[in-house]
Amino acid sequence: MKSKVLAALVATMAVGATCAFAANPFVDVPSDSWAYKSVVELADAGIIQGVDGSYFQGNRNITRYEAAEMVAKAMAHMDKASVEQRALINKLADEYADELNNLGVRVSALENRVGNVKLTGDARIRYRYQDSYNHVGRDFTTNKTTDPAKDTSNKKNDSSWDYRIRVRANAQVNDRTKVTYGISSDNKNFSDNYAATDEPNDIFTDVAKVDYNFGGNNWNLSVGRTDAYVLGNAYGYNYGDVFDRAELKYQNDKFAVTAGYGKFKTNGTDTDFGAVATDSKHKSVAGVKTGYGELEGFFGGGRAAGSAVGVYYNDFSTAHHSDDYSNQFSADDLWGAYLKGNLGKWTALANYEHVSLKDGVKNINKDHNADVWIGKLYYGKANFATPKSWDAWLEYINAEDGAFIGANSNSWRFSNDMDNITSWGVGADYTFAKNAMFQVMQSFGSKTKDGNAEDPEEQTRAQFVFVF
Repeated sequence: MKSKVLAALVATMAVGATCAFAANPFVDVPSDSWAYKSVVELADAGIIQGVDGSYFQGNRNITRYEAAEMVAKAMAHMDKASVEQRALINKLADEYADELNNLGVRVSALENRVGNVKLTGDARIRYRYQDSYNHVGRDFTTNKTTDPAKDTSNKKNDSSWDYRIRVRANAQVNDRTKVTYGISSDNKNFSDNYAATDEPNDIFTDVAKVDYNFGGNNWNLSVGRTDAYVLGNAYGYNYGDVFDRAELKYQNDKFAVTAGYGKFKTNGTDTDFGAVATDSKHKSVAGVKTGYGELEGFFGGGRAAGSAVGVYYNDFSTAHHSDDYSNQFSADDLWGAYLKGNLGKWTALANYEHVSLKDGVKNINKDHNADVWIGKLYYGKANFATPKSWDAWLEYINAEDGAFIGANSNSWRFSNDMDNITSWGVGADYTFAKNAMFQVMQSFGSKTKDGNAEDPEEQTRAQFVFVF
């Protein structure tokens, strides 16, 4: 594309601070040129620099990098644009999407230099069903108080359908500092028949953090709130909710070391809106503090594409005490290890965790500790950016009584059935359009591991996820 054509397009959307008295920086653009005003405004806004700082060379073909540079800088001034200008900038960015992606690091470095704010997010509509889902306390699908006499997740009242929306603002302050802020809705039930006074926070802050890179970008200090606490590439069996922490990480292509200290939240508060079980192990995790550390090694393609192995540790301390014993957290510490292997289109994950219970707390086998083994096998890879991409997976969980510490895990399963269980699961993910994915999961062969309790009912889940 000729540079004068691109300049004309960008000139219609130039949103930088322009000045009627700005000097013309290019000796080859005369004051009577048709493009004079647009070129001066673009140069004054910092969107174009010309060649060698003195020549515009309007008749030559521009490179892909120069085109991407102009587009990226126009995007960096989006906050000053009108609605019409933003639409034009987005259209031009879509036209050059492949070029921007192909330029990779160079464009990323450019965006860091000029500064930008990006809004991202996701919306999820899901269906979760389990026959005879009847629990005392609070219902995980609605986060509301349940009546033990009622089945609160069934097809009759459509309470198994819910939705959630999250929005993220990502601000690149400079080449080292990034600020992220996000809000999330609760999992809102479509058949919301409960009193307003029974609702937890409808909208809450689930991300509010500052990340600072230093030491050649190998070191990262992150302070604030994150939306999920999952160490490494592990399954995420224990916990998966809001976590306030300070974390220091060093990583390269071979290994990573993480250390941090933080406080667990649920729905952004110290109040646990998850179900409170009636036994002595599953207590409120909200308000509990932990120091943690992890060591990971990467091989066969690096952190993103290759295989990995990791070990991690948590040292819990109860941050709150209550006269109500049912609200006491009972885990003393936790350590785990994982192994992930990539073999072409196949990916295998194995995860082990060991939980030591506090003094005076024993599981059903009269032990002071509990173990969980998890295995998951994937074929293919569904990617939001790649329509028609898909994957299928098979998983196995073998959890002793007391292994699950509470709150909502990152698993697709109901949290109340994550303990004292052996169970299989199968699922598939399919990207049916760009940024739109359909996912389906089903458990089978679920059995109570120890004791005489009835085997848990099987679980079904299907959901649409949209990212933006």
